[in-house]
Parts: sequence; C-alpha cells; structure tokens
Amino acid sequence: MSDYFYQLAFGVYPYVCLSVFLLGSLIRFDREQYSWRSGSSQMLRARQLRWGSNLFHIGILLLFLGHAAGLLTPHQVYEVFMTAAQKQALAMIAGGVFGTICFIGLTLLIHRRLTDPRIRATSSSMDIAIVLIIWLQLVLGLVSIYYSGQHMDGGVMVVLADYCQRLLTFRALDVGAIASVSWVYQAHLLLGFTLFLVFPFSRLVHIWSAPIFFVLRPYQVVRRRASKRVS
Repeated sequence: MSDYFYQLAFGVYPYVCLSVFLLGSLIRFDREQYSWRSGSSQMLRARQLRWGSNLFHIGILLLFLGHAAGLLTPHQVYEVFMTAAQKQALAMIAGGVFGTICFIGLTLLIHRRLTDPRIRATSSSMDIAIVLIIWLQLVLGLVSIYYSGQHMDGGVMVVLADYCQRLLTFRALDVGAIASVSWVYQAHLLLGFTLFLVFPFSRLVHIWSAPIFFVLRPYQVVRRRASKRVS
C-alpha cells in the first residue's frame, strides 16, 4: 500500500497537476477572458494592502527564482565552483530570508481579507482557499529549513533536484528516493503540485499576464501639438 501511494502521489499526481495547469489556463483564457484578472480591493485598507502586497510579491518572486535555479540546475553545472553542501547552505539562508518576507506579507494580506467585512464580502471561496494554501506552503518551506539543518551534506537537495529535473524532462522518476526523505519535503512537494492543479480556477491566472516586458519597451515619443494662434 505504501509503494502504491508513493507511485500515485509522486509518479502520477504531478503530471495530472501540470496537465491541468497548462490546459486549464489555455481553456480559461480562450473561454473566460473577462475573469482573467487578479481582482482589486485597493481602495480598502490601502496601507495594509501596500505593505502586504509589496512584501508578498518581493518574497514570492525571489523564492520562485531561487527554487527554479536551485532545483532545475544540474549538479554538474555548479559543482565546478560550489559543493552540494554549500548550495544547500545558500538555499537555507536565502529561503529563510525571502520566505520570512513573503510570510509576513501574506499574513498581512490574509488578515486584511478575513477581518474586513467589505473585503470578505467580495472574496470568493477560491480567493480565500488559495491564499491559505500558499500560506501553508510557506510554513512548510520554513519548517523544512530546520530539517535541512539536520543533514548539511546536501544529499537531500540533490535527491529533490534530480526528481524535479526528471519530472520536467519526462525521464523515469525515482519515486523510491522521494519516499526516503522527510515528510516535510514530501508535503512541500505535494502542496506545490496542488497549487498547479488549482491555478487555472483561481485568480492566480493573472500571473500569465504579468508585464515582464514592460521595462524593455521602446521609448514612447510624445509630440506636443502647437496651438494655433488666433489672429
């Protein structure tokens, strides 16, 4: 039963989540473009929103980039200038700092959404569920730092990175290796996959429309129209 669970949870479930993530986002964009938005309540408790949103977005973006670089960079690429142990120590420090920033920001946003009757009234069940899932994922990530401190050789990080790289390159998954790591890493992975699963059904779809190319746009030429003099 245990082997069947791990095969289902870490061998099948990830591909189900990623398929729903991609196809669901495409279908929603095609069929429900008017719902393709983040939703705004910036007129209410603007100061708390400003602090919470800025801290959350700064933290989550840096965490995303850190996870992408740490998990998807093959060991052979960085071993010439960094050992697995050093990489783990760097990940623990960066993850702790950025995770704390993100945690504080999201906690402010959750408090604002749940305690203000006007904001609560405009929040859907999915709005509340998604921020709570992300909050729990942050807690698991911060707790995992403690567990990482129990084995500083970098071995577990290599196992997790190899699993993620195999997952995205459609190679055979070493589910047995994932079964051998601590429960906190397993829960962190499963909840991460679940975020991909619910992504198309939430306001998170606005991430696809993030104006990342805005800073690279060409200069806008504005010409002042000369006023006609009335003689």
